[in-house]
Amino acid sequence: MSHLHFYFHDIVSGKNATTVRIAGPQNGTAYGFGSTVMIDDPLTEGPELTSKLVGKAQGMYAIAAQHEVSLLMVMNLAFVDGKYNGSSISILGRNPVFDDVREMPIVGGSGAFRSAHGYALAHTIWFDYKTGDAIVEYNVYVTHG
Repeated sequence: MSHLHFYFHDIVSGKNATTVRIAGPQNGTAYGFGSTVMIDDPLTEGPELTSKLVGKAQGMYAIAAQHEVSLLMVMNLAFVDGKYNGSSISILGRNPVFDDVREMPIVGGSGAFRSAHGYALAHTIWFDYKTGDAIVEYNVYVTHG
């Protein structure tokens, strides 16, 4: 089993947004039920966006609950540095974003993570309510071949 630690930067605002809305209702609910976004979010070694890039979170998430902000996460963690360069981990799971720590299952992977399974723990360390931008700390525990 390997333990990976990195920071996920979900950038919704500005000219360099890494998150873009691709679907959802015109007149959404207070929680945005049905809104779906595509992501290509940087994964960094430290919490600063300027710290070393270790990968990208590529995929999508959707607000899948009517009365809370709970996301359906469908993403690949594609690594671009170090011994896992060129390998990826696939995550498919529920992310109730206002819980302190969220657990999501690893459902597979590629390269060094072929036949991977395990779990990812996500903890939001910064969130801007005005822009929707966030920094999320990830601790990933993965068993692989």
